[in-house]
Amino acid sequence: MKIVKVIEVIASSDKSFDDATRNAVTEAAKTVKNIRSVYIKHMNANVENNQIVSYGVNAKISFEIEEGMPK
Repeated sequence: MKIVKVIEVIASSDKSFDDATRNAVTEAAKTVKNIRSVYIKHMNANVENNQIVSYGVNAKISFEIEEGMPK
């Protein structure tokens, strides 16, 4: 039996939504193993002087729990 957990991560980038998503996965991977997928729940951008200055995502990251690990 496989057990999959989901965590919610907020990440940002000054380049793009794609980059913000990559940042979310990269940061989560520092403490979570076996990441299987990322679902973008919400996207937003900050604007200054009519220009986008940063991109943000609220991501749900799912990962598989290995046997013997705490649930």
